[in-house]
Amino acid sequence: MAKDVIHTDGEDVVVREDTAKAFRGVNWALASVAGFIVITAVLFIIFFFGAATDGSLETPAQIQNSNSNAR
Repeated sequence: MAKDVIHTDGEDVVVREDTAKAFRGVNWALASVAGFIVITAVLFIIFFFGAATDGSLETPAQIQNSNSNAR
């Protein structure tokens, strides 16, 4: 069986190739989820403050009612 080296807990460990691939896969998955959370949070903050600073905090129902009353 092929061997590979992974770095964990501050030291290099020799493991089987499939174990090393699984270790790297889990690390990539965690990094991807963290990146998704960061991007989602940034977009939420941008849109939230954009809506809060335009001078109008109306809900979609209030906007629809004001549009139907104007007719």
